[in-house]
Amino acid sequence: MTQKIALSWSGGKDSCLALHTLMEQGYEVVSLVTTVPKELGRTFAHGERTELIKLQGESLNIPVHFIECQFESYTENFFDSLKELKQTHGITGIAYGDLYLDEHRDWGEKVADQANLTAIYPLWMKKEDSLSALEKFVQSGYQAVVIRVREDVLDDTWLGKPLDEKFLEEIQLNTEVCPMGEAGEYHTFVYDGPLFTKRIELQEPSFIALETTKRLEFRHFQLIEK
Repeated sequence: MTQKIALSWSGGKDSCLALHTLMEQGYEVVSLVTTVPKELGRTFAHGERTELIKLQGESLNIPVHFIECQFESYTENFFDSLKELKQTHGITGIAYGDLYLDEHRDWGEKVADQANLTAIYPLWMKKEDSLSALEKFVQSGYQAVVIRVREDVLDDTWLGKPLDEKFLEEIQLNTEVCPMGEAGEYHTFVYDGPLFTKRIELQEPSFIALETTKRLEFRHFQLIEK
């Protein structure tokens, strides 16, 4: 019997690669779970607009479940939503796109255990294998763009770069950066790929300077036929 699970979804390359891997392994992903600070309309993970996450869900034909929360009650709100999804969708597990940070896995496993769910980490690897993970994504057929960078390690020339062979070469030159950006050095948005029924067209980019990061904002976006 196919296991129904939810997937913690940021909209970036890690969660997309996790989704692809899970489906190859035979799981049925019935919900993409995305946390959003109350009243901001943006995701906790990347500060991305919820409208763009909705377009991803629509193209992937998987409903997005937004968890409204605050930093102080993040874990509690996440747990409550998992219980809700267990009741409404019959999920048996929650999957995460984390790669190798033990503290992230510890948190995810703890929350899943409290909800009596299985925690699934389809991309889990050793830190030194992160470059091969990026290579796999670049060769996967998915298309993503850098939407946010940490200013202490990457300047704003990285914003808007596609994750392609050139990116793969250039990111290796900065030894302070994990090739997959696991420590938040950069974040991405996936707008097309094998599982996408439609392409997300991103138009009119502009830069926004935040406290310690810079991000790429798109004024217009829409789904288009492929």
